[in-house]
Amino acid sequence: MYYILKDMPQAGAVVILVILALFVCALVTMFTLCGRYRRMSRTLEVGDWEADAFLSRVEESFAAAYKENGAQTNTPGIISCAMGSGLSRLLLLERFLNNAVSLFVTLGLFGTFLGLSLSVSSLTKLIGFSNTSEWLSVLDSVGGGLMSALSGMGVAFYTSLAGAGCSIILTLLRTIFNPQSQRERLATELELWLDHDMAPTLPGPEKKDDAALVHEMIGGLNQASDSMEKTLNNSSRAFQKTLDEGSAALQKTLDGSRPYLVAFHQTVDKFNTGVRDFGEIDYNLRGTIERLDVAARDLVSAVRQTARNTEKGAGG
Repeated sequence: MYYILKDMPQAGAVVILVILALFVCALVTMFTLCGRYRRMSRTLEVGDWEADAFLSRVEESFAAAYKENGAQTNTPGIISCAMGSGLSRLLLLERFLNNAVSLFVTLGLFGTFLGLSLSVSSLTKLIGFSNTSEWLSVLDSVGGGLMSALSGMGVAFYTSLAGAGCSIILTLLRTIFNPQSQRERLATELELWLDHDMAPTLPGPEKKDDAALVHEMIGGLNQASDSMEKTLNNSSRAFQKTLDEGSAALQKTLDGSRPYLVAFHQTVDKFNTGVRDFGEIDYNLRGTIERLDVAARDLVSAVRQTARNTEKGAGG
């Protein structure tokens, strides 16, 4: 490893060292988590829970909740809240461990692109030397360019190899030890310990005798009755107020519209009078038309008679 890093460009060596450092941190994190969870499990088994600050905090939270709620206490919820607040650092390390595998692969790909970039840069310089007229004088430079290009390819391959190798090893170790499963096992053991071992020794909520329950029920019914009566009174007053306001508004509207109603009645009376006068005019007009029709017929008959008499006189 020393000789590989010695002949490698500085950028590639930095990437590989970062991958190895993160791999060591991931290993230390994994074994730290496993050891912490196992110690708390052993502490529960031997019953020396007061020696652990986290277990003592869980016991205090459960005792306070059990005193108030009794058998209805939400034990999984208490354990989850306690782990979120008391084991926040361990949970942060566990998230780092879960993302370490993808981080190694990403760093390996970064080293690959870095090495390819170095190789392309070296090959570009090499091609530039090959186009010069003094080819023989720059053979040493061409050889150096080839070595630089090969070093860049080495960075690409070695960084990818380091990232993939660390990712594979960490995946296998996580499969064997698996801190997440140990944490879930600890949560299950805590729930069993609180429900089966601690709950029987804790005082539950105070029990009330029948007389107290009856008095409490009567008090509740009285409060409900008072509240209902108060609500009905408020509703009645509000309805009466609304009705009074509506009646006043209606009366005001009627008072304001009375002149218009009087004017409307007067207009209707005038219209009826006009209609009666028009009926009389129509009747008289019909009589006049009928008399004119009779007079016109008499006139036509007289004209015809006169015409006949004239024709007879002309013929005689």
